[in-house]
Amino acid sequence: MGATKTDCKRRTRGEVETLPSGSLRVKVYAGIDPLSGRRNYLTETIPAGPTAEKDAEKARIRLINQVDEQRNPRTKANVNQLMDRYLELLDVDTNTRKSYEGYINNHIRPLLGKLSVGKLDGETLDSFYKILRTCRVHCGGKKFIEHRTKRPHECDARCKQHECRPLATSSIRQVHWCLSGALKRAIRWHWITINPLDQAEPPKAVTPDPHPPTPEQAAAIVNEAFKDLPWGMLVWLAMTTGARRGELCALQWHLLNLDNAALGIRTSIGQDGSKTWEKDTKTHQQRRIALDADTVALLRAYRQHCESLAAEMARKIDPHGRVFSSSIDHSTWLKPDSVSQRYRRMCERLGWDMSIHDLRHYSATELIASGVDVRTVAGRLGHGGGGATTLRVYSAWVSEADQRAAGNLSARMPSAPIEIDPVGTPMTTLRPEEPNSPYKKIASDLRGAISCGALRPGAVMPTVAELAARYNVSVGTAHRAIAELKAIGLVTASRGRRIVVAEREGGHHVAAVASLRAKRAAK
Repeated sequence: MGATKTDCKRRTRGEVETLPSGSLRVKVYAGIDPLSGRRNYLTETIPAGPTAEKDAEKARIRLINQVDEQRNPRTKANVNQLMDRYLELLDVDTNTRKSYEGYINNHIRPLLGKLSVGKLDGETLDSFYKILRTCRVHCGGKKFIEHRTKRPHECDARCKQHECRPLATSSIRQVHWCLSGALKRAIRWHWITINPLDQAEPPKAVTPDPHPPTPEQAAAIVNEAFKDLPWGMLVWLAMTTGARRGELCALQWHLLNLDNAALGIRTSIGQDGSKTWEKDTKTHQQRRIALDADTVALLRAYRQHCESLAAEMARKIDPHGRVFSSSIDHSTWLKPDSVSQRYRRMCERLGWDMSIHDLRHYSATELIASGVDVRTVAGRLGHGGGGATTLRVYSAWVSEADQRAAGNLSARMPSAPIEIDPVGTPMTTLRPEEPNSPYKKIASDLRGAISCGALRPGAVMPTVAELAARYNVSVGTAHRAIAELKAIGLVTASRGRRIVVAEREGGHHVAAVASLRAKRAAK
């Protein structure tokens, strides 16, 4: 049973109705609802009592003032309706949209969806963030079994008692930005007049904590990657240029200017499941990256390698083809997710938990630590904001840069396990791993004898025949051990003469010092 006309006390603006319970309902017209097109009213119920009429009159005046000062919500729409409209008009990348939809559907709709947008306030939003910091599934302290699947099944050890785990701080920030974007539009659409997020405490910012590979790890990664030349070249470019994985997949041959030692990055490859497409870079900016001499030489060798493979199949490389491709003519691009998975598996074999994005961190930190200014690093990485992002993320390395000698990235990179012959053909210097190989044991024993002084500079080394007899191995195995010592400059040999321990210079072997000087001069 509703209120009758005889129960209504009409006034110039607004009305007070007497309800069957004896309570009074104050009702003030507030314009047309922009979402539904219907008349919008502000209402408030006053409990029955001796002061009910006086309280109702105060409420009527307060609601009228809200309308006059445009502080009232213009719609009865709830948060679910706001999010629907927000996503409908949102213009972002496919992957970004998918991420936003996940945060909205998993956290915002279940907890806030049925609330009226006009009733959101600081207390409600602070409580909302508290729930996310307590449990990512919003359990509310209830105990239940987390099943391994939603399908009918026989429970096993994978079905466990639920344990509350907070949502990651970075994820809570993403939820916050989804709400912020939607509520800012709600103000522009005149759905609300005050942004409730201004009354709430925003989630704490995530402290950047990049974990780039150490120089030793970088060397091991390069050695492992170059067991396959195309894969090693991709990893090397990720290290030297700091390009994103999608940008590496999108690289085209005609944008690679080896004569001028420059690489152009114009697009990126996006992926959603099995679907891939070419798109703008993350910051929608094109950039040109200078290449060092070592990288140029490796790219020339890699191009020759690709052309040779294509020629064997009576094909030619497409001039506009991709630098990294699974097709013989390089007409297709690699899938970014496949690149990430292969890199992660490679690092797992090496005993580390790393992603290919860590190589981007490696490039940035090595450049900053070697004295390169932040704006130049930002330009190479494609960071927006004129270096603000770079400075915020890598600030820990900026102070270190003042204490370290200036240099360039090429000098800091580990040596690629590739040699290029005079014709320009790439040849790997890697050898298959041979755990506990006899030649390694012989080389190790001889290195120890040289280090401790048992074999002094100028001393004659045992012959390969003597070593073969002593260690009960073949002459070829003994010769390989001597070749390893010669390669690192510990012994010297010439045609027709016995092998002797190399002379030292300032505590170091002359051959090793000469090799180091030659390498530095070449750089």
